[in-house]
Amino acid sequence: MIRLDAVDKSFRDRRVLSRVNLSVPTGCLYGLIGPGAVGKSLVLKIIAGLERPDGGRVTVDDTNVLALGELELQIFRARIGMLFQNNALFDFLSVAENIAFPLRRLGSLDDAAITSRVAEQLRRVSLAGFEDRRCAELSGGQKKRVGVARATVSRARYVLYDEPAAGLDPVTSQRIFELLRSEQRAVGATVIMVSSDLDRLFSVSDRVGMLHQGALIFDGTPEEARASAVPVVRQFVHGHADGPL
Repeated sequence: MIRLDAVDKSFRDRRVLSRVNLSVPTGCLYGLIGPGAVGKSLVLKIIAGLERPDGGRVTVDDTNVLALGELELQIFRARIGMLFQNNALFDFLSVAENIAFPLRRLGSLDDAAITSRVAEQLRRVSLAGFEDRRCAELSGGQKKRVGVARATVSRARYVLYDEPAAGLDPVTSQRIFELLRSEQRAVGATVIMVSSDLDRLFSVSDRVGMLHQGALIFDGTPEEARASAVPVVRQFVHGHADGPL
């Protein structure tokens, strides 16, 4: 389980998160939605220990993330798969080396096993034979699929996705979401996914939460989100141009 209790975060004079309470059950694919610049990506970074909140508590299973020292944080982060919004691929490494990076950090597999695992992941994302390509040679959709392969190669029990299909065409986007759901089910991972593509996000999510003005104002199933009577939720989910947002 991933749990945030009364989490606050401000930057200079602007409060981004205000006493956010969030609970994601084990094995759940949780969609996190909301307008731009409300702290969705920040929530992912706080869970991964990449940003420290000003107050509150963050727990992953029995681990109090905020109590970890720097070395303990590095070990903890190795347990989490993460796809950043800009993919964060290493341009100086090949596709295979990018995907293998989390496995080499873990240090639990030998070179032959890593090579086999990387090849398997490339097949799963329909990029078999791309091992020696450089990231600069890839299209946007191909880079996104390499990012997905890297985020899932370690078969982490916790995976965080930040806008996994941003900037992709509708067909590629649909394939990415179906791939992420397939990966999540194969491992039984607990996943939080931030996306502005609500239709596709809702199609794969077990639960969704909405951030607005620093607070989590909705938590429920996709069906409950669509039927919500809360004005800002209804406006955002159904894309109404007029309203309180």
